[in-house]
Amino acid sequence: QVLLAESGGGLVQAGGSLRLVCAASGLTFSNYVMGWFRQAPGKEREFVGAISRFGKSTNIADSVKGRFTISRDNAEDTVYLQMKNLKPEDTAVYYCAAQSGGSMYFTAQRQYETWGQGTQVTVSS
Repeated sequence: QVLLAESGGGLVQAGGSLRLVCAASGLTFSNYVMGWFRQAPGKEREFVGAISRFGKSTNIADSVKGRFTISRDNAEDTVYLQMKNLKPEDTAVYYCAAQSGGSMYFTAQRQYETWGQGTQVTVSS
């Protein structure tokens, strides 16, 4: 059974930083492109970024480019979302997702096969 488990969310003041962690199990991790999405209250889930299978390349959404970075450790089956200079509009539930045989340029939810349960990030002003 493929499982993704996010952690690291919480409450942070504007301008602060958080690092989200997504631990994967039940899959050959390096076969999967990993993505991060977020969903704010009353809004659709949106693509945040993705990382290639071996971590050499990333695709970051324009809305967070320059503030968020994605990395992965295939030895630990883990992907990270480092968030800096957080803003109140970054408040959302953040999800990691996995896709096999695809591309980090896939930004649609339907292109990702497996999802974590999400972790809440709240940025206060």
